[in-house]
Amino acid sequence: MKKFVKDLRVESIDFLREDYILLRLVDPDQDLPPMHPGQFVQVAVENSPTTFLRRPISINDVDVERHSFDLLIHMVGDGTRALSKLSVGQSLNCIYPLGNGFDVPAISEGKKKYLLVGGGVGTAPMLLYGRQLLEAGHEPIFLLGGRSQRDLLELDRFAVLGRVFTTTEDATMGEKGFVTHHSIWKDEQFDCVAACGPKPMMQAVAKMARQYNTPCFVSLENLMACGVGACLCCVEKTVKGNICVCTEGPVFSTDQLTWA
Repeated sequence: MKKFVKDLRVESIDFLREDYILLRLVDPDQDLPPMHPGQFVQVAVENSPTTFLRRPISINDVDVERHSFDLLIHMVGDGTRALSKLSVGQSLNCIYPLGNGFDVPAISEGKKKYLLVGGGVGTAPMLLYGRQLLEAGHEPIFLLGGRSQRDLLELDRFAVLGRVFTTTEDATMGEKGFVTHHSIWKDEQFDCVAACGPKPMMQAVAKMARQYNTPCFVSLENLMACGVGACLCCVEKTVKGNICVCTEGPVFSTDQLTWA
């Protein structure tokens, strides 16, 4: 798949919480290339003297007609905090789209029911995945988890695409506990499970999917630097040996992973 290195224009920047922003970028010159859920963008960070490398950010959503896409960014360091200080109309240099994303099967293979599980900033690719599954004729169902209600972001956008179920550790929203504690695992059956979030969460989801003999795919969040497989920073051990998450993933079947 062809990659692009371009200066994109900041169309909007919204604070969803004091430490989360939704950044919308637009290419005013041409149509966007095909973008798949799970793929990511390497964003150049300026005006941050302590930030030397680009930041990998998952693609949250895409608007083909407006030539724009969204990035959900958790401000956890100098680089991501610098991105929150961008202004509408500014340019942001990006390399995109990178990596291999989740599969969206043709409806000719039959309508399928997907459980899309997200935790923290790992909910980001699930929005686009749900949208593309729905557009292809499948049924996406979302299971989103957080420590408390304030950790569950973009719920209104998810609700447009399918049923949304939630869990919180403090019981402020949805069922109490972790995503693997939710009753939907026992109440419904799925053709496929997809997950993104903290590694312990993905491990637990993979275990649940295996109990129900359901195929499971995860989007790994390994530390990345170059984004093109040169630095070997994101290497993951798999059943076929060590591979670069940024080029071979970040999406993998849990059957390929040694920890699943």
